[in-house]
Amino acid sequence: MTETQTYTLIDGRKISSEIKGEILAKVAERKSLGKKIPHLAIILVGDDGASQTYVDHKVKACKEVGYHYTMMRFADTISEEKLMKHIDQVNKDEDVDGFIVQLPLPLHISVEHITEKIRSDKDVDGFTNHNFGSIISRNPLIMPATPFGVMELLRRYSIETEGKNCVIVGASRLVGAPLSMMLVEQGHATVTICSKYTKNLSSITRLADILVVAVGKPGLISADMVKEGAVVIDVGTTRVEGTQFKNGFALKGDVDFKGVAPKTSFITPVPGGVGPMTIASLLLNTLRATENRNP
Repeated sequence: MTETQTYTLIDGRKISSEIKGEILAKVAERKSLGKKIPHLAIILVGDDGASQTYVDHKVKACKEVGYHYTMMRFADTISEEKLMKHIDQVNKDEDVDGFIVQLPLPLHISVEHITEKIRSDKDVDGFTNHNFGSIISRNPLIMPATPFGVMELLRRYSIETEGKNCVIVGASRLVGAPLSMMLVEQGHATVTICSKYTKNLSSITRLADILVVAVGKPGLISADMVKEGAVVIDVGTTRVEGTQFKNGFALKGDVDFKGVAPKTSFITPVPGGVGPMTIASLLLNTLRATENRNP
């Protein structure tokens, strides 16, 4: 931190590494006691470069914490019916504890049909209606991975949520909607959700003690939209191409970091903020699924 920097950078890579260390220790303990080692199965359809990169990161993470894993690849021409049959096989495989189908899928395959086909106790992405709905129950099951990661960052940085005014920009089922419920149910916060239809967005974001942005629009949030001392969590990650970047592209968040950061008390960078926490949450969910089925 420089002398003029008054905010705290929320380091997702550091926290993710700490979580992996904790999981590795638990896996070693399970192994020493002769208990089942977590097993994650991953289905990848097609050859999308970004999806392949995400899957590679997940496989690497499994290796780091000592999980077993199964990688299943299919051409993007596979029918929905055939993919369903493969999902059935994984559902019935009692050695598999966690199961994900990497998104996006080809247009001829329904994400909703595929998601709901996954057994809820193996759904470590937390996408099924059963797990989604459990967020507001007294016994939440498997939490959606990215919102779970955001909550874990807030917890590990001792950022108070109780009674705080939280504004979420982005109402998607993947991030905004489940995170709003988690902040209310677990964080006891007051939550406002904004979408692309929200009018006078800046008048709402300026009221936020905790501002979460997850829309995939680089630089959407500028300094004049954030109040002094706010906590800012940037979930957006967009690949922006240009000759000015060393590799021909750069990952950009939804927040104008340079302009906004000096006004904040805590802020996540992009990359290196929420991103690493999604995989850490996936690992935590897989461990929980294993413990639920094999104490």
